[in-house]
Amino acid sequence: MLKVMSSHILSQHFFSASVKHCHYFFILSSAKNRTIYDLLKNVVCLSTAKRELLRHSQNHSCCHFSSTSHPNKISVDLSQFPVENIRNFSIIAHVDHGKSTLADRLLEITGTIPVGKNNQQVLDRLQVERERGITVKAQTASLFHSYKGKTFLLNLIDTPGHVDFHYEVSRSLAACQGVILLVDANQGVEAQTVANFGLAFELGLAIVPVINKIDLKMAQPEVVAQQMKNLFGFESSEILKISAKQGTGVDEVLKAVIERIPPPDADCSRPLRTLLFDSWYDKYRGVIANVAVFDGVLKKDDRVSCIRSKKVYEVQELGIMHPTQTPTDELYAGQVGYIICNMRNTAEAQIGDTFCHEKDIDSLKPLQGFKPAKAMVFAGVFPSDQSEFVALRSAVQKLVLNDSSVTVHSDSSPALGQGFRMGFLGLLHMDVFCQRLEQEFDASFIVTSPNVPYKVRITGAKSIKKYGGSEVTILNPSSMPTVDVVEEYFEPMVKGTIICPDQYLGNVTSLCLDRRGQIEDQLNIDDTRILLVVRFPLNEILVDFFDDLKSLTSGYASFDYEDAGYQPATLVKVDFLLNGKVVDELSMICHSSRARNLACTVCAKLKDSIPRQQFPIAVQGAIGSKILSREDIQPYRKDVTSKCYGGDISRKMKLLKRQAEGKRKLLKIGNIDIPKDTFIKVLKR
Repeated sequence: MLKVMSSHILSQHFFSASVKHCHYFFILSSAKNRTIYDLLKNVVCLSTAKRELLRHSQNHSCCHFSSTSHPNKISVDLSQFPVENIRNFSIIAHVDHGKSTLADRLLEITGTIPVGKNNQQVLDRLQVERERGITVKAQTASLFHSYKGKTFLLNLIDTPGHVDFHYEVSRSLAACQGVILLVDANQGVEAQTVANFGLAFELGLAIVPVINKIDLKMAQPEVVAQQMKNLFGFESSEILKISAKQGTGVDEVLKAVIERIPPPDADCSRPLRTLLFDSWYDKYRGVIANVAVFDGVLKKDDRVSCIRSKKVYEVQELGIMHPTQTPTDELYAGQVGYIICNMRNTAEAQIGDTFCHEKDIDSLKPLQGFKPAKAMVFAGVFPSDQSEFVALRSAVQKLVLNDSSVTVHSDSSPALGQGFRMGFLGLLHMDVFCQRLEQEFDASFIVTSPNVPYKVRITGAKSIKKYGGSEVTILNPSSMPTVDVVEEYFEPMVKGTIICPDQYLGNVTSLCLDRRGQIEDQLNIDDTRILLVVRFPLNEILVDFFDDLKSLTSGYASFDYEDAGYQPATLVKVDFLLNGKVVDELSMICHSSRARNLACTVCAKLKDSIPRQQFPIAVQGAIGSKILSREDIQPYRKDVTSKCYGGDISRKMKLLKRQAEGKRKLLKIGNIDIPKDTFIKVLKR
């Protein structure tokens, strides 16, 4: 039966495939000892055929194969899924606790992808995710699963685990009614686990606690279960113990999702309201928006409107992620999918906006959106060549559509020209964004030294009028007001959570105090681990605090932080001069107690980074007119007297005098080229 069905599907798609695929199919079919199953596995244009055969064996009556021109087109009657048969959930966890691996097993069990050894991080589609082995972008997938005679539609969202991408998690949870809280049986509860639990608990979501990696030799599931009970109040009986890598217990997770997570509060009879919670840009199709349908029914060719912008669009295509884009005819209340509606301008897709039918635009209230992301780190991004500014601007606009937590402001520099001042949630977020900008758009650019946003209180009526208010936020150190008009300085603070073995408590405490931290609370979460709550200046943990923390605790500590407002501080701006000229791109703001050490460190690194010239270069660090540190870069030496084989000494003196005059002239007009990686090198300690 399977062979006959495979042959029928094979013949259907053979004639509809392109010439390229037909040629590829002919080569494969001539190989010896290859089955129809292997052919379906390897032919790119028939990849969905195998998935449908697997689904056929599970008797999913809601889905059947459809021969269309779209490579992923399957006929799915989503009207067969009433609201009570829909579950929307996310997987949340600390970094490297197995979220993506669990997502792979769920996709396999439900027949969404074929079972195979190559299924690793299937939902991590970005090149940067594959290279770094971490999830940086939340991904959605719709699954069909039969349970107790009913077929359920499960909408899964795999979220990042690093603190720098917490905005992805918060937006994903807005489209869910429950979460799977995943904890490593070897590492136990860590800092981001606590933060994610607090976020889900605050939103009132159902939480399914799961302990992963019970197959490891060092696994301690009972100890971890006690930690979860002490911190979160879970009973041992409700905590599931699984191995996502081996597939052990994953069936129970699906069962718990259906039984413990409530269906969405949605109604198809109400007017249409959909929430735009994510989007990305396709150069051929424009903006593709991920939406959660809260009420009503959305169909192809419907005219929909954004409640905020009042702009009207026609839905050209809609569907579900299964796990890639799979077009359908409609989306019903409670379901999650994507729409393409001819949005060509990236500014039109506002994350958190509400779509409704054009006729209901004036009568409906918008859905509750998201709190805007608060940038914690700012850096300048400038094109390597000013002729590439337009291309860089286009690339930034398209990538920001996919990462709405990045803020962008226009900026200009005397040395680097026109560019952008961009805000990120952390250094890793900045590094990943820049890597994606380079990989996905082939952009060439320079990133300046990152800094945190400070605030100053201005005194004097003229100064207040000049700066537009009595309190000014400083995003760029070069725009910091002079000392004579500043009444008080404020620096950003964060509330950090550190979890580590108690044997390292002394080392961790010393590190926190050295970074001007104030320990506010500590709690024993079990017999061997302790939780510290520390208030830090953001600038002190910006660069290498996490690396030092891992080194001092043999890699066992975890760290998470959240914004804690501003507090008064004694701040100074340290300028760096090359031959007496201030380089604005290198200016930094720091606490007065760190100024001299910072000046000495950066000057030493500039000496190693800036290439030698034909004239001497003086590198200086200064506060105003006060020089704190100096390094000299010696010039190349040319022996101009080598051609003199004797004679009067006046001949040699004449040549040396002419060389000295040339160097003095070159020093006046010579330009000093700063390599693009200099700004990154000066940050490393």
